[in-house]
Amino acid sequence: VQLVESGGGLVQPGGSLRLSCTASGFSFRDSYMAWLRQAPGEELEWIIGIASDSRETHYMPAVRGRFTASRDNANNILYLQMDSLKSEDTATYYCARDSRGRVRGQGTQVTVSS
Repeated sequence: VQLVESGGGLVQPGGSLRLSCTASGFSFRDSYMAWLRQAPGEELEWIIGIASDSRETHYMPAVRGRFTASRDNANNILYLQMDSLKSEDTATYYCARDSRGRVRGQGTQVTVSS
């Protein structure tokens, strides 16, 4: 199993970023996927879960309405569109095969700062 996140960076408050997660080594199209994040000094937290067929997507209240998860099952890619970013969104973002992040990628850093 391999999960590789990309797309992180430095963005000003109110800005946007799009993260990608390329998956391999398992049946991506049959798998629930999740996004998690870990802020400095904080616990890893689940923020979004998306069903294998995209029919259901669940969001943590703090990101609902600002973040959108999607997936391309033909190309084994998971996406996270992040809009209206806030300083409190600063964290390392991970894609994972489960809601606890037991199988996750190496992460990509997102820093929201002016």
